[in-house]
Amino acid sequence: MSSVILMAMSLRKDSFNKKLILNAQRILEAKGENVEVLSFNDFPMAVYNGDDETSQGLPKSVVDLGMRISSSRGVIFSTPEYNGGMPGPFKNAFDWVSRIRPMPWTGKNILLLGASPGALGAVRSLWHSRVPFEAVGSFVFPEMYGLSAAHEAFDAEGKLGDAMQEQRLDKLLHSFLENLKRFSA
Repeated sequence: MSSVILMAMSLRKDSFNKKLILNAQRILEAKGENVEVLSFNDFPMAVYNGDDETSQGLPKSVVDLGMRISSSRGVIFSTPEYNGGMPGPFKNAFDWVSRIRPMPWTGKNILLLGASPGALGAVRSLWHSRVPFEAVGSFVFPEMYGLSAAHEAFDAEGKLGDAMQEQRLDKLLHSFLENLKRFSA
């Protein structure tokens, strides 16, 4: 069985979104799900430039990321919110991967999570992140998870400290897994 990829779209070492992805990993593995956590930092890429692509081809990091996405059952991203929208590095990675043929995003099941110290919990970023995925034919799960006050949400071990948030995330992950089963049937 292919795995579900989990990836925090933050480059920051102590990112709230990395902590949220690790919580999703823990919950999914407890359900017996085969998951693979990828680090965004392991796929460095320059800002997309069509001239660079023409002269040098696709960077190895882009091809590697695209192969992982293509072979997965689905992808769960956790993203910060930058100035009310999708972070530039996330959009850049999306654009690079969209250049691979066949395109890894087409038909891929995507779940969007987000964590932010703000009151909206990265929700504006989640709405902006849906748009390019849907434009290329990804199946973005209708529910999303935004964690507000993320700077206060995790205990010393990085686990969600609020049982209600844990249950909310667990329920969403369960629904996403059920959706993946329907897609593979």
